[in-house]
Order: sequence, then structure tokens, then C-alpha cells
Amino acid sequence: MMMMKQSVFSFSVIFLFLSYSQILAQSPASAPANSPPPATPAPPAPPAPPANSPTAAQIPSSTSGTPDIDKVLTKAGHYTIFVRLLKATGEDSELFSLLNTTNNGATIFAPTDGAWSSLKVGTLNTMSDEDKTELVKFHVVPKFISMSQFQTESNPVKTQAGTGGRVSFNITVSGASVNISTGLTNTSIGGTVYTDNQLAIYQVDKILLPLDIFTPKTSPSPAPAPTLEKPKKKPTGDAAESPVVPKDDTSGAWSLVLQNNLGMVAVGIIAAMFLL
Repeated sequence: MMMMKQSVFSFSVIFLFLSYSQILAQSPASAPANSPPPATPAPPAPPAPPANSPTAAQIPSSTSGTPDIDKVLTKAGHYTIFVRLLKATGEDSELFSLLNTTNNGATIFAPTDGAWSSLKVGTLNTMSDEDKTELVKFHVVPKFISMSQFQTESNPVKTQAGTGGRVSFNITVSGASVNISTGLTNTSIGGTVYTDNQLAIYQVDKILLPLDIFTPKTSPSPAPAPTLEKPKKKPTGDAAESPVVPKDDTSGAWSLVLQNNLGMVAVGIIAAMFLL
């Protein structure tokens, strides 16, 4: 009997030990005391601007930070002829110097390639280098003009080609439309190619024709030539041999004196005959 009690006690102890061990095995592990907080996900990157957006970040610049106008227009497309003229006339270098040495800035009205088709075929090829340079400069205003500043711009607008009515044009604003008139060309700004606080490039769909090149220059009329007297016809025959005696106004008086003297002589002779 005693042996049976000891066996039951031993079996109970073993059962309790095994149950406790199983409970410990199933309990969750404690978190480490210095566990780092969960990582916060990074915010999504902002969307990239559209490829055709005229932002300064997309504009090729020189080492000085000044926009490279030739590359700007080439990147924009449809300005091949105007870029070629900028290079040929040296106006691109002059604009680069203007933007780097002054605070005035510049405004360019860039004609599209389609705009040049309005010119008579061969016009550019027959123009002198001087006229080509003036034509390109006529599309440049030597100061920065934003779209909002066209409202207050005074006319006539001075261009890089010089001053005076023959190398200037007028700008008028009608609603959202900015119109340009040269006296030979009437057109409107078709869009903005590039703009910042120093340089503005606007698209035009017609060539801005200056009066100084495409209309004849007036010159003062020459003085009338002096009228020469026609030479008198030389007399021929007897008239040539007989000199014309000038008329003497005293001939009549001498004739009267002579008649009086002859009358007195005749009276004297008659009187002498009666005395004889």
C-alpha cells in the first residue's frame, strides 16, 4: 500500500513538471528592451514636369548661367531658319554679350520655319549681309518684356536694329492677344518659347518686315537743270556780208539842219542874180 502511494505521488510530480514546461514553451517571447522604432516610409517623389514645359531647368545654359539661345530654339523645334540667321549674322553672340553685361535683358520674337514661306522665293539669297543682319535685329527688343508688361509698353517699340519709324514697330493688346504691326506685317504672338526674369522668347507666325528694307527709301528730288538759250541761226548770203548799221536816233535832227542850210544858200544865189 505504501508503495502504491509513493508511485502515485511521483507520477503527479512528473505530470505537473511536464505541464509547466509546456506552458512556458507556448508563452510569447518578450521584446528586446532597446528595439528600434519601425522605419517611416519615404514620401513619393514629385512628378517630373512635362517635356514641353518652358522651364529654366530644361533650357541649355552656358558656363556663365546665361541661356544658350541657339540651343533653346533648336530644342524647341521649328526655328531652324531663324537659328541659322542668328549664327550667320553674329546676333547670337551679340545677344549673349547683352545678357551678360547689362541688366536690361532682351525679348526675341522668333519666326517659325513656316513663317519664312511667305517671302518671295530667293529673297534671303538676294539680300546683302547688311540687310540680313538688320532683319534679324528687327526681331529683337533690347529689354525684357513679360506678357503682362505688353499692356503698358509705349509705341513705337525700339528694336535692336536702331531707332526711327523705319526700324520700329507698334504693339497693341486686345484681350489676351498681343498684336505686332510693322507697317508691312500684322501678326500676333503665338506662344511663349521661354521666359525668365531676363530673357523672353515669343513665337510669331509671320516675318516682321521692316520698312527700312522692304520699301524703297525716298531721296530728295534733283534740282532742275538750267535752261540753255538756243544759239541764233547764223545769217547766210548777202545778209551775212552787209553789216547791220545800228539805228541812230539823231539822224532825223541832222537831216532837218541840212535842209535849212540848203534853203538859205538857194535864197542867197537868187538875190545875187537880181543885183547883177
